[in-house]
Amino acid sequence: MKVVRILLKVGLGLVIIIVVFLAVSLAPVDETPYRQMTYYTQTRQRLEQLPTPAPARSLVRAGWSRVNITPPYTTPTGGYGVRRGQHWRVVSDSIFARAIVLDNGGTRVAVVGLDLLITPPTVTEALKKRLPEVGLRWENVYMGAIHSHNSVGGWAPGLVGQLIAGGYDEKIVNRITDGVLAAIRQAQASMAPVEIGFGQTDASDHITSRIAHSGPTKPLDGQIRLLKLRKQTGESALLCSFAGHATLFDGRNGDYLSRDYPGSLVDRLEKKSANFALFLAGAVGSTAPTPRGKTDFEEIRNYAGDLALRIERTVPQIETRPDSSLAMLTLPLDLREPHPRVIGNWRVRPWLFYAVYGDYPSDLKALRIGKTVLLGTPCDFSGEFVADFKPLATRKGVNLMITSFDGGYIGYVTPDRYYNRSTYETRDMNWFGPYNGAYFEEMMMGLLEKIDGRK
Repeated sequence: MKVVRILLKVGLGLVIIIVVFLAVSLAPVDETPYRQMTYYTQTRQRLEQLPTPAPARSLVRAGWSRVNITPPYTTPTGGYGVRRGQHWRVVSDSIFARAIVLDNGGTRVAVVGLDLLITPPTVTEALKKRLPEVGLRWENVYMGAIHSHNSVGGWAPGLVGQLIAGGYDEKIVNRITDGVLAAIRQAQASMAPVEIGFGQTDASDHITSRIAHSGPTKPLDGQIRLLKLRKQTGESALLCSFAGHATLFDGRNGDYLSRDYPGSLVDRLEKKSANFALFLAGAVGSTAPTPRGKTDFEEIRNYAGDLALRIERTVPQIETRPDSSLAMLTLPLDLREPHPRVIGNWRVRPWLFYAVYGDYPSDLKALRIGKTVLLGTPCDFSGEFVADFKPLATRKGVNLMITSFDGGYIGYVTPDRYYNRSTYETRDMNWFGPYNGAYFEEMMMGLLEKIDGRK
């Protein structure tokens, strides 16, 4: 009987510990409409107080460059959590930091593309401190990534960071940051007057909805968008965006360091369509690629090759003209409390989320280059939103490119009507609760309204 009493006490103690832990760790989802929340009011005020872009003093000048940031040693492979920090063994293709610097006498900005899964928040924080070394501030930098799931990891501390990117290594953060700064320096050294043009071509047949299995969905954004810069020498650069997830390497195949299809695409564009190319993942938050091939390498070659063919037919039709329009807006975002759901409609409390992930600032970005506006988001942003922006972009008379991974990372942002669907994108990776879709759209449209001051 004594043993039974001891076991009962131990069992009761464990139950009490579990109950207490759940009480301090979990809370019900807060479904208060976002416009009634303090985070909305603060961000809205911040949006209204953003300064008017400085007037142009000259036509746009630009320069571009890339810097190889491939580590000289093996690292974790950033991407699929199932790899549990597995290191790549073979460099299939090198990875780069790419930069385009633009200036119109009143504004200078840098567009930076990283051959990584995302723009690591740790790199963002390092750049905020070090960008003055190249004469810039974070508010003048537009970031993005190719979203390859077979690139360098090791750039994120914490439990969630380890699942996504493997064990943390500060040397990797420093290497990426150094590469970005070097690419910006080199781009600044090559600046010259440019003509600017925009083109696009459809590749909707190359993507499918990742959440369609859970119920009806709306059309995705399947456009390849191209911003062309051309110097008087004939040298040209292409800024390319597309919404296909760079997941042609299978999650079990973590042996190779690779840029996936965006790397293969950029390499081909630089041989046939431009002297320099920079790829930014578009609104990838609901998309999967439609591969064709028997191996990962064949799928990448076929996928990139078909996209390249469409681009090669489009580029000669892009008309470029001198332009002085250049403006940049950065909107720091406040968010609802962290809301990762674990059991039914119960979510973890903020202290636990920040303990396992970290607390990183995030922004929305708007960049106008000529008659094109880029909107950058700190997340996997759903392609279903893009159609909602078209009426406003048409009224403003601008072309629109929406990209993901501009700095701090907050998970997936998908349409609010899918919030209660049991999918990876809408449940596991929705980290900041309901109504984020409407909140992001409102703030992004506000940036689009404000970027050139015209109503």
